[in-house]
Amino acid sequence: MWHELQVFLLAMTPVGELRVAIPVGVGVYHLNWFLVFLLGVLGNLVPVALLLLFFNPASKYLSKKFRFFKDFFIWLFEHTKKRHQKAINEYGWWGLMVFVAIPLPMTGGWTGSLIAFMMGMKFKRAFSAIGVGVVVAGLIVTLVVKTGLVIEQYLGWQVLTLILLLASLAWIFSKSFKYQKNG
Repeated sequence: MWHELQVFLLAMTPVGELRVAIPVGVGVYHLNWFLVFLLGVLGNLVPVALLLLFFNPASKYLSKKFRFFKDFFIWLFEHTKKRHQKAINEYGWWGLMVFVAIPLPMTGGWTGSLIAFMMGMKFKRAFSAIGVGVVVAGLIVTLVVKTGLVIEQYLGWQVLTLILLLASLAWIFSKSFKYQKNG
């Protein structure tokens, strides 16, 4: 039961979310993948609900009481709006859902909650978009983890390492090509 709780709590973390909880639950603790998926999704949705419900009053209160928080929230809100406002305004619910569903760094339930708050989305609309996105992200991460474990089991850790290295290099080159093309 301790490992299940750890998976649930890892899914609640702002940086790790499902990208950490599912690989740890399946790959390290060797728990049933479906149980890990459910625990991860539920654990990821707890802070989403809390953020959507309490971010506005908490940020207002902290900004009034502490100069540091006022400056931090001003920076955070401006940074988030600059990066995501166009896409969310253009695509709305679907844009938020897809953003959360892509299991990459700086995407997920926490950032999606902040974006929804910044764009003034109502709780039900935001929570449904983020909830669907979290489920899709959970499915993607679970599939990738299970595939990696099968590759490692049948072809060895060396082949798995090579595949991960090549995929990482491809991603880095695609990002640098995108920046060169735009810049």
